[in-house]
Amino acid sequence: MRPIVSALCLASVVLLAACSTTPDSRIAKNQATFGGFPAAVQEKIRAGEVDVGFTPEMVRLALGEPTRQFNRQTGEGTAEVWVYHDNGPRFSLGVGVGGAVGRHSSAGVGLGTSTGGYDPEEKMRVEFRAGKVTAIEYVKR
Repeated sequence: MRPIVSALCLASVVLLAACSTTPDSRIAKNQATFGGFPAAVQEKIRAGEVDVGFTPEMVRLALGEPTRQFNRQTGEGTAEVWVYHDNGPRFSLGVGVGGAVGRHSSAGVGLGTSTGGYDPEEKMRVEFRAGKVTAIEYVKR
């Protein structure tokens, strides 16, 4: 049974690596857009950071797709807000054993893995007005 467990663990690690999205992977898919940005903006995007004045394209390259979007109305007008949650990858492993004893005995073993997870904790909000970032809120931890 050890080879099966090893194979499942290896498959989970490979799946985890394939599912992760990073600024580098987003840049590779949008090289022409990224190449048109100033060097200082490119540096921030590579670091996964955003700044006031960034466009939605710049924010998507740096942070990916937001978890949630909504509009906020104030005396200054309407702002679009993108919310990002800390829902990074997690790894869990479960093992179960069951069986019955009697005339027709049986036994079973189960193994489950998960490389996903959801942590609903908000980590940041990015606010846009007229197509540019006007405010960034970070959650202190």
